[in-house]
Amino acid sequence: MSAVGGIWQSLTNQPQIGISTMVLLTDGTVLCRGDDDTAAGGRQWLRLTPTAAGTYVDGVWSPAAPSSNSRRFYASAVLADGTVLVAGGEESDGGADLNAAELYDPKTDTWKTLPTPSGWTAIGDAPCCVLADGRVLLGSIVTTSTAVYDPLHNSWSPAGNKDDRSDEETWTLLPDGTVLTVECDNHPKAEKFVPSQNRWVSAGTVPVDLVQASSSEIGPAVLMADGRVFALGATGHTALYSRPPTPDLVGTWLAGPDLPRDANGVQLITKDAPAALLPNGHVLFATSPLAEGSVPKGYPGPSHFFEFDGHAFTALAAPGTSGSPAYAFRLLLLPNGQVLAANGTSDLEIYTPDGSPDPAWAPRIVDCPKVISAGATYRLQGTQLNGLSQAVSYGDDATMATNYPLVRLVRTNPTRTWYCRTHGHTTMGVATGSAIVATTFDVPEGIEDGAAQLEVVSNGIPSEPVTITLDSAPVVTNGSGRPPKTGCLARSSVAVSLVGLVLVVLARLIT
Repeated sequence: MSAVGGIWQSLTNQPQIGISTMVLLTDGTVLCRGDDDTAAGGRQWLRLTPTAAGTYVDGVWSPAAPSSNSRRFYASAVLADGTVLVAGGEESDGGADLNAAELYDPKTDTWKTLPTPSGWTAIGDAPCCVLADGRVLLGSIVTTSTAVYDPLHNSWSPAGNKDDRSDEETWTLLPDGTVLTVECDNHPKAEKFVPSQNRWVSAGTVPVDLVQASSSEIGPAVLMADGRVFALGATGHTALYSRPPTPDLVGTWLAGPDLPRDANGVQLITKDAPAALLPNGHVLFATSPLAEGSVPKGYPGPSHFFEFDGHAFTALAAPGTSGSPAYAFRLLLLPNGQVLAANGTSDLEIYTPDGSPDPAWAPRIVDCPKVISAGATYRLQGTQLNGLSQAVSYGDDATMATNYPLVRLVRTNPTRTWYCRTHGHTTMGVATGSAIVATTFDVPEGIEDGAAQLEVVSNGIPSEPVTITLDSAPVVTNGSGRPPKTGCLARSSVAVSLVGLVLVVLARLIT
């Protein structure tokens, strides 16, 4: 295959430590964990901030508060309020398969300790998934138990038992709210979690085995724009899943194309490897050669990168860091449609894909404020604000989904971009179609007066912009230390005030 597709480029400013798991915060910055075997390094976190022009390749690094525990290979998720949940750790300063969880608040740059599921003794490298209602589903690597975390009550409750342990599994959120997984203990069987019934049901049998028996490892699984799930195996096989009309029914599996071989004729596999859904609808993923020997448990390099267009693979030029095995890589889809790639070193690269998204995939703004003031908070409504997919996947841990809206303000001449911190999304689902959903956004200080474009971005795809007016004047507090309600939030308050005034006038007239 000839190498075509997008281009790779190194960051202009590289971090001073190695980087592994990364999550996209709702203010457009990227929170990254330092990949270091030492306890201090394992607790270290950095934030990558895009430039004023909105570029990440020239972005700036700054320290974030260290977490209480060091951890490698763990569950992670951005919640609907913009905070970040991390749980477990196959390796940590608290021992193997850490049974601990923390929550990071980007607004205050602080961590707080969270409870863990009752009766659990290990979380380790468990898979997790944020459900459409904002709760977090977590799997046990020891038993068939699963649990759900409720951020509103800071508590865990039992979920249904699985057919097998969750160890090494990859979980994918579907448009009907269910969570799909291929079983690694009982392969080639598959299961789904149905939140409305709080139970796991069969998702049939995969026609090709995606799980490497000697290691119980599997690859990523990505929901594509056409509604199918593309699941990659640690065996060189792939499969495609189509959901049924009713959530608790089985659905349909078909064998996908087998992964190619490298120049030496060795089978390429996606064993604990990353993937990301690109704005052009293709799936970017990393592979490594199958380890030689009768029991192929190893993780050899180098890595080879491909795009899958729903039918066939396209080989890509390799980044400068491709000497490492695929399991070391993490891929994070950025708001500008690029993909940030880290492999545990301090050399990060960005992939810029070619092509463009189908306009039907874009978020659409239905209602938003027309005047935006610095430091104020607003509500925005629209359709498909959460995107069509979680868009980022990995072969079990390193859960780094991006299915939540970001709000971007853009001025031209010269170009200046501000990201607003979003929170309070009405859903954390995917492919919500024509349903009206909403998010709240906080405008940063330091915006400039004048006309600008407001966009909602999800999965790296922007909405059609809305022309608004920026007001740089700081918001005056109402005496309680809080800013007054403004914009869309203010409309209801104004309406209530007018109704109250009318009632007072009527009362006086009657008396």
